[in-house]
Amino acid sequence: MALYNKSLRPFKKVVPTNDNTFTLYSAEFDECYHSTNDGALNESLNKHIIPAFDLLKQKDKITILDICFGLGYNTFSTIYYCKTNNIKTKVEIISPEIDEELVRSLKDFDYPKEFDGILHIINSISDNLHYEDEQFKISVIMGDARESLPALTKKFDIIYQDAFSPNKNPLLWTREYFKELRKLCSDEIVMTTYSSATSVRMGLYENGFLLYEYSASGIRAGTIASLMPLDLTFIDMELKMSRNKEAKSLKDSDFI
Repeated sequence: MALYNKSLRPFKKVVPTNDNTFTLYSAEFDECYHSTNDGALNESLNKHIIPAFDLLKQKDKITILDICFGLGYNTFSTIYYCKTNNIKTKVEIISPEIDEELVRSLKDFDYPKEFDGILHIINSISDNLHYEDEQFKISVIMGDARESLPALTKKFDIIYQDAFSPNKNPLLWTREYFKELRKLCSDEIVMTTYSSATSVRMGLYENGFLLYEYSASGIRAGTIASLMPLDLTFIDMELKMSRNKEAKSLKDSDFI
């Protein structure tokens, strides 16, 4: 896909965040992997893991698509959350990631103390791009997510839509991209994203998703998308479009 600059990919720097955890700044995307205000661990837990698991806690097995793996906070926070809350649900996580050098370096990253009990999992993924035990199965798929997704055959219960922002990585926020995600969704899908951009919500809405606002104390509000009604604050996209005639989704043709 266009828009990526592999020559800049190795250039990153460690950045502290407000919850006393660390993230990275990417020169390629001119953006940090996490909100420095919300904090890396806090953002993962409160924008993705907690809302998704609150909605699907009754399931015996959950399949998760983690877009994109990056520093692995969403995947590792999922495991941490399950272990600390005695959640026995079997969890399979598949995560595309374009930056193999980053994943291979994660065993040396300064993760928060909350991850001390899962360092063997972090090391396995860093070395083998895979981890599996009786409860968790994790696979990192190297390559462009737009090229990886069509090859997947699973139906996912949760999607963490956590790519770099639409302004920096628009190809992972277009109507056509969300169309590919829609094909991978189970009937009970819960898609979490930090983005509340109108263009993102339009792209989801145009692919048949119902949209809801979600916020937790101390963090910016995001969006939850589903194919079924949820007991959350509904976003009436028809009303929003009637009030904003200029509202439109991002399209692949805008960038390729």
